[in-house]
Amino acid sequence: QVRLVESGGRLVQAGDSLRLSCAAFGRTWRNNAMAWFRQAAGKEREFVAGVLWSSGNTKYADSLKGRFTISRDNAIDTVYLQMNNLKPEDTADYYCAISKDWTVLSIADSGYDYWGQGTQVTVSS
Repeated sequence: QVRLVESGGRLVQAGDSLRLSCAAFGRTWRNNAMAWFRQAAGKEREFVAGVLWSSGNTKYADSLKGRFTISRDNAIDTVYLQMNNLKPEDTADYYCAISKDWTVLSIADSGYDYWGQGTQVTVSS
């Protein structure tokens, strides 16, 4: 059973930086895609960033390019989301997801097989 555990969410002020972590447990395959999504109150869940585990190729939501960076540490099965210059509109629950399909970085949540429980990020103005 695959389990994803996110951490790092907290209350910050506008302009601050924050790094989220997502540790994967129980994987039996080595290649996959991992991604971060977020869901603000009253809104649909949206794609933030993704990474292909084997190649390191990344994809970002256009509106977040330049502020957010996704990275991975293969040795400890962890993916990170570095968020800089945070804005109040970044306030959301952030979720980590993993897909067994390592050939494509989907921006749709239907493209992922397992999800974490989420970590809350609140950005005050």
